[in-house]
Amino acid sequence: MSALAPTAITPRLIHRSGAARRSRSARVKIVVGAVLTALVLVPVALARVLPIQDPDAQTLALRLVGPGTPGHLLGTDQLGRDLLARILYGGQVSLLVGVLAVVVSGFVGIALGSLAGFYGGKVDAVISRLIEAQLSLPLLMMLLLVVALFGTSIPVIALVIAIANWPEPARLTRSMVLVEREKPYVAAARVLGLHRIGILLRHVLPNVINQAIVVVLLLLAQAVLLESALSFLGAGPQRPFATWGRIISDGQDFITTAWWVVTIPGLFIAVLVIGVNLFGDGIRDGGFSVFRLRGSK
Repeated sequence: MSALAPTAITPRLIHRSGAARRSRSARVKIVVGAVLTALVLVPVALARVLPIQDPDAQTLALRLVGPGTPGHLLGTDQLGRDLLARILYGGQVSLLVGVLAVVVSGFVGIALGSLAGFYGGKVDAVISRLIEAQLSLPLLMMLLLVVALFGTSIPVIALVIAIANWPEPARLTRSMVLVEREKPYVAAARVLGLHRIGILLRHVLPNVINQAIVVVLLLLAQAVLLESALSFLGAGPQRPFATWGRIISDGQDFITTAWWVVTIPGLFIAVLVIGVNLFGDGIRDGGFSVFRLRGSK
């Protein structure tokens, strides 16, 4: 019998391969996620330079007018305040809290997770018990308790959300560092006499930081949702700050007669959360590199 001829690898087969489909899917997620995120972030960031009204200016004669009213693109709320202005200015507060919380939780989580995974032993045991204790607490009840004890200022809210979120990047970083520390380049660095903390910072951490940053990015959506939940329950930043959760809370009594007061702020939150999640998933699936890998070359 004649030997079977090898299958020719054609561009069409490569285009239809699983890896190529995953790559295209990742690119689509990144593009769609970036567009959705920009639709929310750009207007919020430019709120102070856009030609919009004062978010606190009340015009009772124009209370609860619908979207499309001249001078009020998204309508007004129960006190006649421009809803677009309140959403954009309120988004600055919500996003400020979310970004502060993500920065703190990401730094703490990556640092503690790296130490736990690299040093092991008692260090790993203590940090792992802290993670388990944090995850065992009822999240929203813990947040409400801390806010009740220490107040509702923006730094306190951001710190509370950061405390709630740090176990996620810590667990992921610990698991990746556990794998990296067993690789030959780490053993070679030890033989060369490099200090352990130097090996961790210069060689191990750059090889795990990409995936850890993706998880931290995804936490931004969760942080915004937590801040909105706290504000909806009256435990968020207090007036005069108009956060998304407070706008929804103030307008819930009018949902049957003025649906836009609740629905439109909710859409802003939903678009931001979906956009951030799609963008993070696309970066993860596409293997996008934030930092150049070192040590394992």
